[in-house]
Amino acid sequence: MRAEIVSMDAEHLDKEAIKKAGEILKNGGLVAFPTETVYGLGGNALDPKASMKIYAAKGRPSDNPLIVHIADIEKLKEVTTEIPEGARILAEKYWPGPLTMILPKADIVPKETTGGLDSVAVRFPSDVIAQELIKAAGGFVAAPSANTSGRPSPTMAEHVEEDLGDAIDMILDGGQVGIGLESTIVDFTEKIPVVLRPGYISLEMLQETLGEVKMDKGLLITDSSVRPKAPGMKYRHYAPEADLSIVEGETEKVIAYINSRASEAEEQGKTVGIIATDETADLYKAGVVRSIGSRAEEETIAHHLYEVLRDFDGDGVSAIFSEAFYTPKMGQAIMNRLLKAAGHKIIKVQEEQK
Repeated sequence: MRAEIVSMDAEHLDKEAIKKAGEILKNGGLVAFPTETVYGLGGNALDPKASMKIYAAKGRPSDNPLIVHIADIEKLKEVTTEIPEGARILAEKYWPGPLTMILPKADIVPKETTGGLDSVAVRFPSDVIAQELIKAAGGFVAAPSANTSGRPSPTMAEHVEEDLGDAIDMILDGGQVGIGLESTIVDFTEKIPVVLRPGYISLEMLQETLGEVKMDKGLLITDSSVRPKAPGMKYRHYAPEADLSIVEGETEKVIAYINSRASEAEEQGKTVGIIATDETADLYKAGVVRSIGSRAEEETIAHHLYEVLRDFDGDGVSAIFSEAFYTPKMGQAIMNRLLKAAGHKIIKVQEEQK
């Protein structure tokens, strides 16, 4: 049975549909919904069976923690045993918004939701549809991204339907999301706060607010023996069907290298995909070229990343080459997602051309 899809926006909420979706969640079902970051796949966070349904629908490993979404700051006290001062400060400044915090979990939260850990990841999204759904569902909704595990995260309801339309009960379609990358995750179970996943709220922003904040050393390393403390740390994520390589170096050399590979592929009767920017797209002479946005407006790159990766799946490309995006504010988040999508495959053109 296909998921029921109901369209709405923040100014025109379908309250009956939200009420129905809330009842589905209360009864152990699954509902996909928009947030300001990506679409989430919601289940009752306090119901172990619902959390297991989320893992099954996504094909997600059950040691990969789910984020508990709340829509009332007071609810934070119910799912955690301790709220450090730093967490209070961040909640006051960035909630509701694209920030997830990891805190010691209360007994009310089942370990099926936390991936077996004694900590819980909590977020208060700013999207109005998300907030109303969470309230209708009882206040606690566990929600990873609403995609098949490993695929690019969904930024539109169509992506959710494509991946999970046969596996879930309902999709609330709120249109295209705003940010396009998952929330920043900060771990407060250590003495010094640690960023476990970069996002719209950057390390620099966190340091300006709290002082000392560290970036987890394992962010750019894939180690299958490590149990992940946060969603997405351990497994390959966001991947298109074709192999993706990130090409790094001076812009002219990157373009020359990708053009060379695209021409070679054409000679073999194949086509490669190229992830470029508004500034460079016209400089590529072969392949399927897609601009991801402008380096002068880096939010556009984050906004379109998953959409572009998904678009290539329909192009029949044999491989994808992407420019690197070390932009000032969101570069850490963008490159984190690209690296995972590429399985950490980086081509440094200076070395290649020596």
